[in-house]
Amino acid sequence: MAESQSLYLCLLLFLFLHLLLPLPPALASSTPTPTAWPHQFHSVLFINSSGNLQKTDLWYDWPNGRNFNIIQHQLGVLKYDLEWNNGTSFYYTLDPFNHTCKVIHFDVGILRPNWLDGANYLGQHYADNFLCNVWEKVDFIWYYEDVLTRRPVKWIFYSGMIAHVMTFEVGAVLEDAQWQAPVYCFNEAETHEKSSSSKALLDSEASGALGGSFMREITTQHAYVK
Repeated sequence: MAESQSLYLCLLLFLFLHLLLPLPPALASSTPTPTAWPHQFHSVLFINSSGNLQKTDLWYDWPNGRNFNIIQHQLGVLKYDLEWNNGTSFYYTLDPFNHTCKVIHFDVGILRPNWLDGANYLGQHYADNFLCNVWEKVDFIWYYEDVLTRRPVKWIFYSGMIAHVMTFEVGAVLEDAQWQAPVYCFNEAETHEKSSSSKALLDSEASGALGGSFMREITTQHAYVK
């Protein structure tokens, strides 16, 4: 009997001390934080912008300061949106389409991996049959992340454009030769200078005037609100 009472008291003492201990940081906070982007990944996105559909191959390469959107418009032209961290973006087409190129110089680089820091948590909602944590950033983008895998599922922009994440390959890297803009981007291209503080730029980006880019749009808006 005495042995049973001692064991019982030990259990009570253990439970009491356990309740007094502080929770680990990950458990102490009930508000999730968005997962930082991996430094390199490839993602296939299906994007609907007011009924205009496109498939985008997104190659993100933070260590090398570059981001690439290869954009196939529905039954239309294949466009390339090559973005560098020095603020230069090349928007061009290749064979079999007519050769076109527009070079735009921004005063912001590509998105940082932690660009979602400071986003406003909105709770959990289902998106594309996935239970997601949802954040909103500066009334510009609503970001859905799968609760279980913490992979992005869907992005909704203030303009109404919706991006559905079809694949997300962490660590995938596009070979260096594919990051070279064509020669006519350097001798015949239309060149523009754009300021991140220009609201007109944001509106033109949102309307798809620059070939459907949205990564530079996020970066530009992020700089605009600072």
